[in-house]
Amino acid sequence: MMRVADEVRVESSTSRAPGVGLDDPRIGQALNTPVPARSLCTDCGISRTSDPKRCGRACQFISPNYPELETQVHGRARDTAAGDELFFGPVKAMYQAKLNAPLPGAQWTGITTRLAERLLETGAVDAVLTMKPDPEDRWRPVPTLVTEASELAHCRGMRMGYAPLLALLEPALDLGYKRLAVIGIPCQVYALRALEAELGFERLYVIGTPCSDNTTTESFHQFLDLLSDQPKTISYLEFRADYHVELRFDDGHKQIIPFLQLPISKLPPDFFPLTCRTCVDYTNALADITIGYMGGQGEQWLLVRNERGEELLSLLGDEIALTAPTSYGKRASAVKGFKANVERAAGGLPLRGMPDWVRPLVGWLMPRIGPRGLEFARTRVEMKAIETVLHLRREEPQRMKNMIPDHVWQLTAPYGLTSDSQERKPVDESGAKVQSAAEADA
Repeated sequence: MMRVADEVRVESSTSRAPGVGLDDPRIGQALNTPVPARSLCTDCGISRTSDPKRCGRACQFISPNYPELETQVHGRARDTAAGDELFFGPVKAMYQAKLNAPLPGAQWTGITTRLAERLLETGAVDAVLTMKPDPEDRWRPVPTLVTEASELAHCRGMRMGYAPLLALLEPALDLGYKRLAVIGIPCQVYALRALEAELGFERLYVIGTPCSDNTTTESFHQFLDLLSDQPKTISYLEFRADYHVELRFDDGHKQIIPFLQLPISKLPPDFFPLTCRTCVDYTNALADITIGYMGGQGEQWLLVRNERGEELLSLLGDEIALTAPTSYGKRASAVKGFKANVERAAGGLPLRGMPDWVRPLVGWLMPRIGPRGLEFARTRVEMKAIETVLHLRREEPQRMKNMIPDHVWQLTAPYGLTSDSQERKPVDESGAKVQSAAEADA
């Protein structure tokens, strides 16, 4: 699954919306600041700010500390011993959700967009920091600050690629916006939370969208070229929880493709950068509220994580319908099969292909007997954990002890994937992890 945003999207219109968001020279300057050369960087935007060295303590790909930040944001760390918090992070309430009156053009119903609109309509925030489409490429994300609720409709839509969202934090403050809503993916939200206390905002609302894989916009166009003989007319793409991808086109027609028939084997080995193959936060655990689709089974999946998340949800009142999440099927065999394929791919071996005649049968069975609802979400989280360990072990083994949180090892252990003494930080007699000299200096 690849996306910059998991829910903030509708069909991209062939007509662009010039002037969406603020047009201020400080914004253009921030976005055009050269990026320092860094490995394992998704260009969240911090390296483009006045103090790019902050990346050393803000980046989730250097030495993340999820228990500390979860406690800072939610008042407690995830409870890994019970329930689903091992998989999804701290949660106060979890729902399947939909707007009773879907927003025009929204793929699902537009909950994220409506939340952002309500924040501006009620005056709770001065601006919303989010993405808009590039005027020359509907799929390319461009960070923007929006101050008019009516303009958010033009920001809906799936984007694919890396964009320096957090580079606009300083321009927002320079413009006098002290109360800000941020709609972001996990690597952006982690950096935001790591620096939140020193940024100087009076109030931050963080609406998170899950993200399991991303790639460059250029590489994504290669993928679209493999899906259709009219790739430039594809206006919408969605990886659905029923094991299908849905495409929509400018002329209104749709195409549904089973996951098993996607041309994944034709993609280059570096299609997914190592950052996305080793991300440990699919569910955006540091957001106030996470809105996606993986656990929704046809509706959206909504995770309220703290009091501010409850405040956000309350803004929708009776505009939103909430039901208990559902869960069906068993994930073990799917995760084991995924692990075997990743082990082959990480070792440079070809993936074991499924015979063509079997694919339609398995494609028919999976939406009926495969993991669905919350079990589907658990499946993806375990797959991402396994992917992280295997790819780091092969490509960047020296990073493992700093990059992989303890809860990820708990997720991989049932599949025989455990750490050795060099892959985890040592602990002292009190049970606290021992800092490296570099970390202590930082």
